[in-house]
Amino acid sequence: MSDPRRSAAFRLGVSAEGRAALLLNAKGYRELARRWKSPLGEVDLVMRRGKTIVFVEVKARARLDDAAFAVLPRQQRRIAGAAEAWLAAHPEHAGYDIRFDAVLIAPRRLPQHIEAAFESES
Repeated sequence: MSDPRRSAAFRLGVSAEGRAALLLNAKGYRELARRWKSPLGEVDLVMRRGKTIVFVEVKARARLDDAAFAVLPRQQRRIAGAAEAWLAAHPEHAGYDIRFDAVLIAPRRLPQHIEAAFESES
């Protein structure tokens, strides 16, 4: 990663994902995967709480409002596709409830967890 802007964005994303994981751990979620990639897309965090598997999109922006509008329909489809691939690779979680959440991160603000931020179209 020789482009300083891409490198900075990568570091910001990793930091935001760490903050999101800490928040969710404090709320009783257990981390199953971070930055899970498939040919269909990537999931920032895969968490479990009870019998629910939660696929979490983490968005870091200058303002929480900007982060809230950053999960676009195209991204939602890619996350849902990656979630299907993750579930296929982890059959031990068949039968669990599935949810798509978002965690919004902004400087000098507490992270905001939005449960059921979007639904899969499949």
